[in-house]
Amino acid sequence: METTLTERGQTAVPARIRRDFHLKSGQKLEWSEAGGVICILPVPKDPIKAFRGSSKTKRLGSALLKYRRQDARR
Repeated sequence: METTLTERGQTAVPARIRRDFHLKSGQKLEWSEAGGVICILPVPKDPIKAFRGSSKTKRLGSALLKYRRQDARR
């Protein structure tokens, strides 16, 4: 997708991106730059609530314990 930057440095977020990421008017966006690449990330209104439960599906604690048991056997 392509947008145009205005003289004042403003641009529009395409409708599909707003819809897919549930962006609303007044939503804060975080801009970061690394190695010549610009990334734009939506900032949740309540970051703690947005993060809560994010590791339950990945079972990171179980994976770490399994790895440590395998390492101990070696």
